[in-house]
Amino acid sequence: AKITMDFYYMPISAPCRSGMLTAKAVGVELNLKHLDLFSGEHMKPEFLAINPQHVIPTLIDGDFVLWESRAICTYLISQYGKEDSLYPSDPKTRATIDRLLYFDMGTLYHRFGEYVYPVMFRGEEKVDPVKLEALHEALGWLNDFLAGHEWAVGDNVTVADNVLVASVATFEASGIDISKHANVAAWLEKCKSTLPGYAEINDPGAVAFGKMAKAKLGID
Repeated sequence: AKITMDFYYMPISAPCRSGMLTAKAVGVELNLKHLDLFSGEHMKPEFLAINPQHVIPTLIDGDFVLWESRAICTYLISQYGKEDSLYPSDPKTRATIDRLLYFDMGTLYHRFGEYVYPVMFRGEEKVDPVKLEALHEALGWLNDFLAGHEWAVGDNVTVADNVLVASVATFEASGIDISKHANVAAWLEKCKSTLPGYAEINDPGAVAFGKMAKAKLGID
């Protein structure tokens, strides 16, 4: 019997898409429950009862409730992965993957948010060019991390690729020039053509976010 679990999400959310890509990779079916943050659905009592922190994605697996997208990704692999290549048990490989998950959360996506969120969600008139420089600095680090191997960590796809590509594809769709970072650009194209379910899971949401972002950033 196929295992299905409830997954509260919004397609425009990169962290939600990383969870969906990971579920696809391990063969778990998600019962997708769309939660519209813009209309405040995440603040309704029924969702607060599930997740008092009222964030997406939120996963419900039986009586186990989990949020924080990167924790969801590693849980899905640890619990349901047929083999551990997506999140290898070797301590050094796993630590390197973890480092990239934290890098995505604390630096890479964080710097993107610092750049676009003020104009997208906080009513600021203009973007801060210093914040764009900071984002490109972080992309430059990712470019260095990708040197000399096929994927984010070594020559196999890992959960780090699922997480990072959800972010980077969103940047690209939002008009950030990825071509400045040759390794990142090549890796992004490889992710698009290789990762299971990429076209239906990651593409539409990234494009939808990008449309919103470009409208606010004044990019055609």
